[in-house]
Amino acid sequence: MFSGAATLPMPAPRRARSPPAAIDADGCSSEHRSAGEDHGAVRHAAALAGARRSSHHAGPSLATEPGMGQTISLNTRRMQCIGAYLARPDGPSKGGLVVAQEIFGVNAHIRAVVDRFAGHGYTTIAPAFFDHVETGVELGYDEDGFRRGRLLVGEVGLATAVDDVASAAEAIASAGRIGCVGYCWGGTVAFLAATRLGLPSVSYYGMRNVQYFDEVPRAPLLFHFGERDASIPPAMVERHRAELPAAEVHTYPAGHGFNRDVGADYDAASARLALERTLAFLDRHLATP
Repeated sequence: MFSGAATLPMPAPRRARSPPAAIDADGCSSEHRSAGEDHGAVRHAAALAGARRSSHHAGPSLATEPGMGQTISLNTRRMQCIGAYLARPDGPSKGGLVVAQEIFGVNAHIRAVVDRFAGHGYTTIAPAFFDHVETGVELGYDEDGFRRGRLLVGEVGLATAVDDVASAAEAIASAGRIGCVGYCWGGTVAFLAATRLGLPSVSYYGMRNVQYFDEVPRAPLLFHFGERDASIPPAMVERHRAELPAAEVHTYPAGHGFNRDVGADYDAASARLALERTLAFLDRHLATP
């Protein structure tokens, strides 16, 4: 039996490591802010974002309409303002979804993922975790992108990323029930969103998950893995099935990053089936009354 989402205690404020951001119209900056301040910038942007939304897809489509959402400012629990990409559906929202990025930042691919989920009826937001270190990071998939991405995730850390998921979930709370979907490094962020925040979560090829199997899930979980993923061998996948028997675990004839449609590991058939299963999971746990 899973419990509902719980509010975590507020951590002690940290000094922002990135350069101070310019103050926007809603007064959001990287300076420390009071613990009780709301997410005015997000709410203001959310009210403006729906005008460009395309109609809902009839089934699980991989297509998106470019530019469906917009970049906004998000006040975090660590008293620092970071960027986030927000997209909203045309009609009533089925629920809310936080997308946890890969090691490449909230780049064009992650924005397309956010737009896609919005096209399927979910208010969706991707917080820019790397803004705690460096503002506006968007990395490519070359050797330098992988190198910089690994350094940045080491600096940010999973605890900060999970706190940002909590902040993003609070910011879109009016959408209804909130879940999380994460990819690669973000796949483990999504796993921890289920154990620490009580959010129904979908984890795509999270290679760090097993390090946290001592944490008890407080919400339903769905896992996707590639059978040819050298970083997540079959024995590691089987540990998910053995140690998390209540979770759904699926494998695909693909490698790591098979959902990322801009790289050599992209597998369209696997991505489509994983999306179909993800949407069914979200409909059960977020959209169903």
